[in-house]
Order: sequence, then C-alpha cells, then structure tokens
Amino acid sequence: MNGVLAALVVVGALAVSVVGGWVLTSAVLRLASRSPDAGDDSGDGGPTGEGPEAALRGGTWIGVLERVAVTGALLAGYPAAIAFVIAIKGLGRYPELHKHPGASERFVIGTLASMVWASAVGLGGWLLLGGTIITS
Repeated sequence: MNGVLAALVVVGALAVSVVGGWVLTSAVLRLASRSPDAGDDSGDGGPTGEGPEAALRGGTWIGVLERVAVTGALLAGYPAAIAFVIAIKGLGRYPELHKHPGASERFVIGTLASMVWASAVGLGGWLLLGGTIITS
C-alpha cells in the first residue's frame, strides 16, 4: 500500500473512531439512563448533591482522547498500549468515583461503549493496512 493511501486509512480510522464513538457512547449512555434499574432522577449522585454528569467532568474529551489512543494503538500494531489507556483512565478517575459512587455505573458503561467502538475501528483499519489475523 502506498504511503498516501496508508495515511488516509489512518486519518480516516481515527476520525471514524472519534466521531462514531462520540455518537455511539452518547446513545448508549442515554439508553442506560432510561433503564428501569438506573435509579431515580433526583440528581443526588454523591455527598455534594451532584449527578453523575457533574461528577465526571471532562468525560467527553477524555473519551475522545481514549478512542484516539485505542484506535492508534491498534493501527500501530501495539494492542498492549490499550492496557496503559485503561490504567491511566481508571487511576485518573478514581478520586471522583470514590467520592461519587453513583457515577461509577456511567463511567463503566461509557468506557466500555467507547473502547469497543475504538477497538472495532482500529482492528478494521489495521486489516485495511495489511494486518493479518493469526489463527492456530
């Protein structure tokens, strides 16, 4: 594959990962908040009275960076880097999740939706770049 085409695949995969993941994760979180076991809508997500959205400030941009990192790691053929992303995100959010236990469900649902999407896009891009799946 020539260099220009490879660059287009990489840029395209990163763009699809970010934009598609943004839409998908938002939709999944909206659906999850409507489920019967989602709790009440009183907004009392923690000791300060903040709801999960307020407790997890910056989640949209963290999600964008997370998807870029996960997709980029797969495009680069270094899937082990995904463990670093998970560790950094978990450690970075621990203080907020500890203070606002009600926000942990939103954190897990959003993270899983985002990472599944980013992984699927990254794997697809990696295959387009000529990667192969090893079967035994």
